[in-house]
Amino acid sequence: MEAAGGEAGGRQREAVAAMAMDMDDLGCPRCKTTKYRNPSLKLMVNVCGHTLCESCVELLFVRGAGNCHECDTLLRKSNFRVQLFEDPAIDKEVEIRKKVLKIYNKREDDFPSLSEYNDFLEEIEEIVYNLTNNVDLENTKRKMELYQKDNKEVIQKNKIKLTREQEELEEALEVERQESERRRLLIQKEEQIQQILKRKNKQALLDDLEKSSLPASLLLAQHKDRSTQLEMQVEKSNQVRPVTFSTGIKMGQTISLAPIPKLEEALYTYQPLQVETYGPQVPELGMLGRLGYLTHVRAASPQDVAGGYTSSLACSRALQDAFSGLFWHPN
Repeated sequence: MEAAGGEAGGRQREAVAAMAMDMDDLGCPRCKTTKYRNPSLKLMVNVCGHTLCESCVELLFVRGAGNCHECDTLLRKSNFRVQLFEDPAIDKEVEIRKKVLKIYNKREDDFPSLSEYNDFLEEIEEIVYNLTNNVDLENTKRKMELYQKDNKEVIQKNKIKLTREQEELEEALEVERQESERRRLLIQKEEQIQQILKRKNKQALLDDLEKSSLPASLLLAQHKDRSTQLEMQVEKSNQVRPVTFSTGIKMGQTISLAPIPKLEEALYTYQPLQVETYGPQVPELGMLGRLGYLTHVRAASPQDVAGGYTSSLACSRALQDAFSGLFWHPN
């Protein structure tokens, strides 16, 4: 027991040490503060992809702009954002991809063929890779500027189309939010009414027990019946009728309810598969033991049977392989 406890404690210490090493890797490269020493440390990243903690950003960019401490790129304080991923290069790629897709915003409908659209997507990935890894930056930026100049109208049209789609989505989400809020308020009101009726029913029971000459058991039974009826009424009132179906069709909308015509088709009849093996017929599974084929086949253990293995099945498959093609003659 002591050895087991010591081993478990050792594994726990190793796990804690590994976690500490991982958190040591997440830190500010300038002030050397880590997540392990300061769990509330907030790391920030800019367009160059290099990390700084929030305190260092406030200190180095007090005038609103400055150079990166690693690559000397001119940065603005307003462009710093919270680092979302452990690897700041991923944050850099995400930000670059957003900017590139604002310019390269063509859709599949804008191309005459799927092949040209795929070439367009490959071009986007090449641009994102170059900007992320600082490969041929000048030519890549010049290429983007030229594309933006030549496709200004298409870019603006797709931007308007995307904005319109986002507005429609936001309107749909707002309608759904209002409907959810309406249902919540309605349920809350019903619950308040239910609580008030329960209190009144309870007070009526106390008054009856105090003033009535009827037996207490009879009064309690009447009270129980009233409570049951009250709960049934509340359940009926809580059934809020939806305004739309799951398909998006509004309630009350006129739709065709004509029955779908049935197609008269013949039922499928199973026909056993006939395979020409060009060899002798393999005996049935039940005959293999009687004919002596299972004499030298390993018997199935309980574990084999649980997995679906049987001696007869394995022997039958071996015989099929051995008999196939014995009668075949080339023409």
